Amino acid sequence: MAFLEVKNVRIAGMSAGVPKRVINNLEQFNDYSKDYDAAAFVEQTGVLERRVDNIPTSDLCVPAAAQLMDDLGWKKSEVDAVVFVSQNTDYILPATACIIQERLGLSKECYAMDIAMGCSGWVYGLSAASSLMQGGSIKKALLMCGDGKRRSQYDGPLFGFAGTVTALVYDEECNSVKYHLGTDGSSYDAIIIPDGGARNQVSPKSFELEEFDGKMVHRMETRMKGMDVFAFGISTVPKSVKQLSEHFGIDYHDADYYVFHQANMKMNNMIMKKLKLPEEKVPSCMYHFGNTSSASIPLTIVTQLGNACKGHKKFLCCGFGVGLSWGTVVFETDNLVLSRLVEVEEDKNTKWI
Repeated sequence: MAFLEVKNVRIAGMSAGVPKRVINNLEQFNDYSKDYDAAAFVEQTGVLERRVDNIPTSDLCVPAAAQLMDDLGWKKSEVDAVVFVSQNTDYILPATACIIQERLGLSKECYAMDIAMGCSGWVYGLSAASSLMQGGSIKKALLMCGDGKRRSQYDGPLFGFAGTVTALVYDEECNSVKYHLGTDGSSYDAIIIPDGGARNQVSPKSFELEEFDGKMVHRMETRMKGMDVFAFGISTVPKSVKQLSEHFGIDYHDADYYVFHQANMKMNNMIMKKLKLPEEKVPSCMYHFGNTSSASIPLTIVTQLGNACKGHKKFLCCGFGVGLSWGTVVFETDNLVLSRLVEVEEDKNTKWI
């Protein structure tokens, strides 16, 4: 069973970067589906606005990281590790974490690693980064999660772009972080981009439109079996929360806040009801930002909680989706530092190879 308990690691702060450009789903009609009803879509999903622009994920994370380090009073030389979680890296290789190390001016002794995960990515990344740190050799680390510029310009009216940064510190006095993680690879194609990897490499055919679930898409765009993913989410998340609670002998009702991956409002409302959670303790940001993949949990905390995170707080969070995979975590914070939201404009002068 994938239960983990990590000691001596504390979340010190969070920040987020989003494109400055706002798309309103009621105002911008897209030919995403021949049956697309904007008003019905917003009502069913809870997604009115999204932040989308021609900005790579790292360009959203880097300014957010600089802001957070400044707010925490961290020196660049103090950061021992960067873990970057995304489905949309700068290049196939090298790892984007290596590029971020240089862009932030961090030490050349800095540990840098990419993790290719989606909606559950923040919890998986947190488990990897905290596990690296619990021995004490790595004192401070930055976990960066999110998705920006994708392989196609348009990925549907549900998805938005965001990059988030979570600052971790080694602290022998803090309470442990507890995890439950799982995977069901038998449903790997429930959310998939069919072409672009080694199995189905890019070819002219990759960009030919074909019908999928009533929509005309090509093979470099995300395809999702919506009903399968919905059924997965509303059944797996409550089960994972209860499994974690039972395994570690804790009462999940004791948390101050419950932050779930921002998949869609209908799904999250059903999860909340199954777990009998009070609505005021379950913040959401999807109305203004949409589904931002691995960024959604920290983005919700940064944009919705603010001063509510002063003092001692206990969080229960769960990410779930692509894989299919899921991860639930319980952690505690003391005066969690939340940086202001960084809005990023496309830099058309930046030249990359």
